[in-house]
Amino acid sequence: MTADKATTKHGLAIKSVRDPASADDGRRILTDRLWPRGVSKEKARVTEWCKDFAPTKELRQWFGHDPARWAEFRKRYHKELVERDQLVALRELRNRSRKEKITLVYDAHDHDHNEAVALLEFAHKLS
Repeated sequence: MTADKATTKHGLAIKSVRDPASADDGRRILTDRLWPRGVSKEKARVTEWCKDFAPTKELRQWFGHDPARWAEFRKRYHKELVERDQLVALRELRNRSRKEKITLVYDAHDHDHNEAVALLEFAHKLS
């Protein structure tokens, strides 16, 4: 299943920023550190931009969207989120998604191996 189809029961979903925005997306939160090249703000229809959720440049470059590094990327990314005190914000996002639809948008070409997929996973593991 591709990431843009991974809507969860709590109203938290993920979608490529390059896919057409829809009213069904609800609040659209960009999870990338850099603005997507060639995508206008009007087309992106981003409600919030959470740069602090994005992996560091070093981790992103190490990963390179190589599926063979996916498991290790998720471990290192989770560690970064913990070290940067982002789990509280992620927990709050998950709780907000129980009241309103929230879509995490990303710009990676790989729809199955990107930070939004990992964030969705982390959000649902939080207590």
